[in-house]
Amino acid sequence: MARFTTSDGLSLYFTDEGAGAPVLCLAGLTRNNADFSFVLPHLAGHRVICMDYRGRGQSDHAPDFMSYNILREGQDAIELMDHLGLDRVTLIGTSRGGLIGMALAYGHPARLSGVVLNDIGPEVAPIGIERIMDYVGNEPAQPDLDSCAAALAHVHAEGFPGVPLDRWRQQAEFMFHEKPGGGLGLRYDARLRDALVGQAGAGEAVDLWPLFDALKDIPTAAIRGANSDLLSLETFAKMQERHPGLITATVPDRGHVPFLDEPHALAAIHALLDQIK
Repeated sequence: MARFTTSDGLSLYFTDEGAGAPVLCLAGLTRNNADFSFVLPHLAGHRVICMDYRGRGQSDHAPDFMSYNILREGQDAIELMDHLGLDRVTLIGTSRGGLIGMALAYGHPARLSGVVLNDIGPEVAPIGIERIMDYVGNEPAQPDLDSCAAALAHVHAEGFPGVPLDRWRQQAEFMFHEKPGGGLGLRYDARLRDALVGQAGAGEAVDLWPLFDALKDIPTAAIRGANSDLLSLETFAKMQERHPGLITATVPDRGHVPFLDEPHALAAIHALLDQIK
């Protein structure tokens, strides 16, 4: 079991597989290293490191839930790189992970060889935020993972048409665990919701475009689910205008977020990896 200790004393879990140029994978808001299980077989020839953020997966929960923020989580990523003796990585960031990637491009550009943004940009659609806030911090109502998989398939039928039930069963297990007394538990600290509410109430929304613009000299790929409710077509087009070298892919029949093993997503990822060899 691979762990390291952050500068503020938390033990964070990570996986470290393969050999070659390092790729650091950062998951979505409530997700963990398992989220990259589907793309991992397609990254042969690279050393792939997946970190569980503080309060997620197998990492320690923070005493101060307000440390569940993008800047601190970005600092944790830098400290993991230092722990592993890595000067630079290619970062694959899904949703929250992509926001962290943009923050690192702004504050630590020399540590990034390239960045993949999975269904995230510097503007987040309000409807997507509302959907996320509807579930963050709440345990699922389903009694077990099988029924949870069925519920996921039903809820995401429009955004993810044709995804087989066994894929949703895998996803359910990545996100939740069956409690000994029955019901499902979260694989993250429920106080993450309190952090989001507290940060939203702290003032005006931060303009993230300067963070995205910091990627202008860093090879970057942006992947969008064709049915995404978080990354709008308008924002995606604006990203391409402001980063002329941006590698882009739109994944059919996917909402927020693509699994990253889809052909369109893999083509963008490999185009970026080939560019920075």
